[in-house]
Amino acid sequence: MKEKFKLLKKALKEWHVTHTQNLSAKISALKDKQTVFDEKGEKEALTEDEVMELHDISVNIHSLSRLNTSICWQ
Repeated sequence: MKEKFKLLKKALKEWHVTHTQNLSAKISALKDKQTVFDEKGEKEALTEDEVMELHDISVNIHSLSRLNTSICWQ
């Protein structure tokens, strides 16, 4: 049982590192991508793929912002 807890602890630490570190940098990078798409959209029509990617970027910004807020509250 003790070994299982050690493995679980290791897995949780790895998850924490990959999902919560540098959230502000990840959000900033996504906002930069969003700005590029917004500027392109002002000049010309975006393709369907670009519109879907822009939507995904917005969703990711929102979810990372919520995660960051949750971590700050904790």
